[in-house]
Amino acid sequence: MSIARRGLCLVLAAPSGAGKSSITRALLDAEPALQLSVSVTTRAPRPGEREGVHYYFRSPEAFDRMAAAGELLEWARVFGRGYGTPRAPVEAALADGQDVVFDIDWQGYRQLRAALPGDVVGLFILPPSLPELEARLRARGADDADEIARRMREALSEISHAGEFDHVLVNRDFAESVAAARALLMAARLATRRLTGLGPFLARLGAGG
Repeated sequence: MSIARRGLCLVLAAPSGAGKSSITRALLDAEPALQLSVSVTTRAPRPGEREGVHYYFRSPEAFDRMAAAGELLEWARVFGRGYGTPRAPVEAALADGQDVVFDIDWQGYRQLRAALPGDVVGLFILPPSLPELEARLRARGADDADEIARRMREALSEISHAGEFDHVLVNRDFAESVAAARALLMAARLATRRLTGLGPFLARLGAGG
C-alpha cells in the first residue's frame, strides 16, 4: 500500500550545450509518472505543434491578462514573445500527487520558487569545463563564430547563478547524469513533508500518534 503524497516541481536549468534538454527527455522516458510542464506562448504554432501538447498558444493580449491576473507561475519575454507557466494545471498536478519537470532558466526558477514555496526542487547542470561546453556548441554545426561567442557569454552569466539551486550536477557522463537526476527525483518524492498520507498510513499500522 502506497502513501499519498503531494507532487513536486523539478526544475532543470543549465547553459545551452550542457545537456539539460537531453537529460530532461531521458527522465521523461524513464519515469512514466513524470510529466513535462507545458508553457503558454504568444508565438505562432510551428508545423506539427499541437495546442496543450507542445504549448498553449495565446494572443499577446490574452497572455498579458493571464500575467496580470496571477494565472502564470513564472513568465518572461524573449525576443518580444511571451513565455510562461500556467498556474492551474501545475497546481492540479501537485494536488493529485503528480510530479512536473520544468525546462526553464534561473529567472524562471526564482519566480516558480516564490510562487510555490516548498514544492520546487532545483537542479543546475554544469558542463565539465568551458572548453568542453564550447566544443559541444561547435559540434552542433548550426552556429557561426559570433553566435558561439554570444552563447558562451550567456553561459557564463547563467553559470553564475548555479549557487541559487538546491543541487548542482556536473554532466561529465550522460548515463551517470541521468541516474543522478533520477536519484534526486526519488529522494524528493520520499521527503517526509511531501507525504500527505503519512499519518493515516501510520495509523493503519497501529503506530499513529
